[in-house]
Amino acid sequence: MKITVIGCGRWGSLITWYLDHIGHQVTLYGRAGSRRMQTFLATRQNDLLTLPESIALTTDLHCVEDAEVVIISIGSQGLQALMDELKAYAIKDKTIVLCMKGIEIGTGRRLSQIALDNLDSSNHVAVWLGPGHVQEFYRGIPNCMVIDSYDDDTRKMLVREFSSDLIRFYYGMDMIGNEVGAAAKNVVGIAAGMLDGLHLSSLKGPLMSRGTREVARLIRTMGGNELSAYGLCHLGDYEATVFSPYSHNRQFGESFVQGREYHDLAEGYYTVRAMLLLGQRYGVELPICQAMYKVLYENAEPREMLRGLMNRDLKLEFER
Repeated sequence: MKITVIGCGRWGSLITWYLDHIGHQVTLYGRAGSRRMQTFLATRQNDLLTLPESIALTTDLHCVEDAEVVIISIGSQGLQALMDELKAYAIKDKTIVLCMKGIEIGTGRRLSQIALDNLDSSNHVAVWLGPGHVQEFYRGIPNCMVIDSYDDDTRKMLVREFSSDLIRFYYGMDMIGNEVGAAAKNVVGIAAGMLDGLHLSSLKGPLMSRGTREVARLIRTMGGNELSAYGLCHLGDYEATVFSPYSHNRQFGESFVQGREYHDLAEGYYTVRAMLLLGQRYGVELPICQAMYKVLYENAEPREMLRGLMNRDLKLEFER
């Protein structure tokens, strides 16, 4: 299968390596001005992996026209701009796979909605979500992930073509729940990092439990299946996000409360704004997201926000 991967960051490059590893014909696209792409062109390496000679490298976006499958792995807030660029190319009868986690700020659109809003109806859109880190996959440590799509044949084809003994894929059955759950787990990851930074790591258990319940309520109200919050897209990704030293979101949260700069992308920083928009739109209370927003954007004191969460009105654990 001919595949183009758009995005040469750590996840895009791992996907490229993985799909070549299992026998697909893969091209990796990166912008001409990208420092990461220039490094790949010069050495075929980044600080985590080496891309074999069988992978084509290009800075020409025309590469999408020859691909059967186009995989997109960029910062979620840049997806609309990329879709605008892609309108200049012949994108018909293709499968577009979004390997990203986020919700658009300002509109609350899920990433599949952005793609579908901008693509010809002959194309099919899917999402590839779930736990895993580049460092571990590259060392051969397996994990489980999920692929979902509104089109059943697309979902089945991708799971069949992409599965291996390194990644076991499950069939997703809830685009709303999987996309919202995947985006929201990055917010929980930042909160977990803040608890680490405050030396309150034992509270990460309650954070995971209540965070999942909060997201499940939102998913249900949006029309999705609340059980998706307990699947691979959200709860199943917590170990990789809430505890792992490789998690950008967790590291960002820890650095934030300790007053240290952190320069890598932490999607949860943007997602929390979109989550509050969705909460307001659907009338769902999101106390953890609200507290995180106040800390990140309104300079609220983290311990005060934690105290506020602990002092909320008492209630049944699983009340609806």
